[in-house]
Amino acid sequence: MAFTSQQLEERALMIVVCGAGTMGSGIAQLCAQSGFSTVLYDLHETVLDKGRKAIETSLNTLVTRQKISAAEKEQILQRLRYTHQLNDCIGDLVIEAIIEKTEVKSALFNQLAELNHSETVFATNTSSLSIGAIAAAVVHPQRVAGLHFFNPAPIMKLVEVVKAPQTDESIVSSLEAFALTLGKTPVRCEDAPGFIVNHVARPYYLEALRLTEKYGVPVENTDALLEATGFKMGPFRLMDLIGNDINYAVSCSVYEQLGRPERLKPSVLQQQKVEEGALGKKTGQGYYRYS
Repeated sequence: MAFTSQQLEERALMIVVCGAGTMGSGIAQLCAQSGFSTVLYDLHETVLDKGRKAIETSLNTLVTRQKISAAEKEQILQRLRYTHQLNDCIGDLVIEAIIEKTEVKSALFNQLAELNHSETVFATNTSSLSIGAIAAAVVHPQRVAGLHFFNPAPIMKLVEVVKAPQTDESIVSSLEAFALTLGKTPVRCEDAPGFIVNHVARPYYLEALRLTEKYGVPVENTDALLEATGFKMGPFRLMDLIGNDINYAVSCSVYEQLGRPERLKPSVLQQQKVEEGALGKKTGQGYYRYS
């Protein structure tokens, strides 16, 4: 294994999270809460500062709800370091949660490979991009795998551990063990369009969108109906939580990778939301309005 059980048990790993947006800051918080020293990097200082504030707000909420003590919150914060300098990104495991562009992710991993030791593991939190395509352009492709968390990362239990054709088996096993250390439920899968969850979930979103596009069904009605049947969150509420830009990008990615099947054609309605900047909760407006 790339990580030994002793390293995991003793939390003797340095974790680097690249990208301080919603997913990146959530993953960094999760790692620090789980006892790991963690560096959160973002090129843009304003994004990094927003990520820092989001983590502090989240931890304050946990204190208020008596999930953690004030002393525990301070210990977690002491394990976190924030930087906009790439040279500070030295660790045993790098998790990237940056823009959903294959070439940008590969370029970042190559830059970090030059800075880090030969055993550093590179994990991408991509929702749907090919792990194999990312790895193919990286100097050490056998050290690249998918580690796909779900939003919000500190709460959602599932983590997809994705093996590309190039990925060494020991890397996959190490990431599964790491996810367990975080209190998550890792599910291993091969590199495929949408992996497991985003492949299965496409009809959930797309059929709901088509009901509104073609028949004018109010989004509130669709959400209420599906929530009444047992879904924790209706498709429109869930898209607003995920971010319409991310959800639309995943739909486009899966659609293209599967050869453009008509049943998975991305929604014009969601495309309009993205173009309008109505991305959901993070912008205050999506299919619903947020104060």
